[in-house]
Amino acid sequence: MTQTIGVGLGQRAYEVRVGGGLIDRAGEAILPLLKRRRTAVVSDGTVWGLHGARLTRALETVGIAVSPVIVAPGEQTKSFEGLAHVTDRLLALELDRGDLIVAFGGGVVGDLAGFAAAIYKRGIGFVQVPTTLLAQVDSSVGGKTAIDTPRGKNLVGAFHQPKLVLADLDVLATLPDREMRAGYAEVIKYGLLGDFDFFEWLEANGPRVLRREPEALAKAVARSIAMKAEIVAEDETEQGRRALLNLGHTFGHALEAETGYGGELLHGEAVAAGQALAFRFSAAQGLCTTQDARRASASLAAVGLPTRLADVAGHPFDTERLVGHMAQDKKAEDGALTFILARSLGEAFVARDVDPGAVRDFLQQEGAT
Repeated sequence: MTQTIGVGLGQRAYEVRVGGGLIDRAGEAILPLLKRRRTAVVSDGTVWGLHGARLTRALETVGIAVSPVIVAPGEQTKSFEGLAHVTDRLLALELDRGDLIVAFGGGVVGDLAGFAAAIYKRGIGFVQVPTTLLAQVDSSVGGKTAIDTPRGKNLVGAFHQPKLVLADLDVLATLPDREMRAGYAEVIKYGLLGDFDFFEWLEANGPRVLRREPEALAKAVARSIAMKAEIVAEDETEQGRRALLNLGHTFGHALEAETGYGGELLHGEAVAAGQALAFRFSAAQGLCTTQDARRASASLAAVGLPTRLADVAGHPFDTERLVGHMAQDKKAEDGALTFILARSLGEAFVARDVDPGAVRDFLQQEGAT
């Protein structure tokens, strides 16, 4: 069964479809969006090798000519060099502003292809076909596109909404278990920030989601997307409530920057550690109970996700370097640190002008030098 979730943005509204077999029906879904029957599909080598033939067949069956644009797997592709490669290929294909491209992959491909679409000839349309759990529940919905720089993650980008999102649950069968766990960090985030009932359901059913049991997986993905769609429709450009979706990301992005955006620490793993740190920092500041902080950490650790600095092997973290990365975070304003903190499980809030000294003390208590 396919579930359809609307992202209500007026004339730029679009659908997110969740279910099995959607890649096989992608041609009929995408054809109505095209002015001429051609598209470029941006994908990475791993995803294209596993699923490229399937998507190509679905598009060509309805007469859509496919031009693949293949990039290297991994976060390091989300760079100025990666962006130059993709835009140059689009120019070589002579796509015009009436065409659209397809982002076929995980969060890296979605962010990179979406940003390329946002700036190519001042903007063309794109469709998201996310192939990881993390991309399905988070990065493919909401129009955030960006690349990383040595100074921080996602610091150069644009808001550019897709025309359609096809979240095919079947494609997750080939996703490595570690990537599933990383995506699960973004699923449980929705419970931690604003839906205590969903959090409790995940405490009981998280292992079923990670085993890819169809009913549990469909519920987890659809509920996560529905929450994100609601928040995006209310606050598209992150001026208010949408910032809550960054729970765990201020700590997490700093950890990613220190580990070099490589495979040593996946984005979802960094977010998991960041969420646990955010809850413990909230407890240290007297904002939530120690019991809530322990329960949040336990729910992440129970599925094999990192919750402490020491869980990131081989990296004794330097306090000043971590705080320096946080000061570069997109949410920071006038040098003041901004965090998403918690009053309880299921109740997060935006905390602006957080005392850097308190953050330093907390990080040192957590084992940073």
